[in-house]
Amino acid sequence: MSLETTANGTTVLITGASSGIGEVVAKRFAADGANVVICSRTQKNVEPVAEQIRDSGNNALAIECDVTDREAVNRLIAVTAEEFGTVDTLINNAGTRVMSDFDTISEKEWKTVIDVNLHGTYHCTQAASEYLKQASGTVINFGLSSAAKQRGTPSLSHYSAAKAAVINLTTTLAYEWADDNVRVNCIAPGFVATPAVETGMGISAAEIDRTDVERSIALPEEIANVAVYLASSDSSHIVGETITVDGVPRIEEMPEL
Repeated sequence: MSLETTANGTTVLITGASSGIGEVVAKRFAADGANVVICSRTQKNVEPVAEQIRDSGNNALAIECDVTDREAVNRLIAVTAEEFGTVDTLINNAGTRVMSDFDTISEKEWKTVIDVNLHGTYHCTQAASEYLKQASGTVINFGLSSAAKQRGTPSLSHYSAAKAAVINLTTTLAYEWADDNVRVNCIAPGFVATPAVETGMGISAAEIDRTDVERSIALPEEIANVAVYLASSDSSHIVGETITVDGVPRIEEMPEL
């Protein structure tokens, strides 16, 4: 079965889809025929993405939602179900990160990063559980790349802690929901050429050679490909896994003596 056939007619809810990876993932599912529901904290940021999808002849609904607000999340799920009848795939992409050394992280900053990345995933997944179970659906979370997961990331201790928790949540929930025929998996991207990266570091996706195996940065489309695969029946025996999309593995090398 092709990925396009699998996505066609399904309802996919993607959080944090106003730009970057979330936007590209949303457009890919819509192009494959899915009904796409996208959200971000402000309507003016996410509505243009939905308009672009609709202009291309596909179905998209934009909803303002702060994933840390359970009442707002409940409304998000209710509107999605009212519009399209179900939630077949939930993609927990909403996240935030602030570069700070551990000694200087304020309690407010720590809680904010944990709240969006971890509690947001909890809120959305639990709120959508009824529909996911009815649809024998899929959940796709976003975690840390393998190197960051194992060794941490300097100046991102709060973000690293939250994303590592999401990976563990993925494994645990996959086990708990297996009897309900809901598959839960995680994508762990490394460095990705998003507009934010281009603005901050001057690295454009247009300059990246996709055929170069040794390159150190991924294209958002490559992350979208993995998401579509994990939502499809082609990945029916992949459950509770974290798929790393981070290029050449960072291995231990022989030290110079």
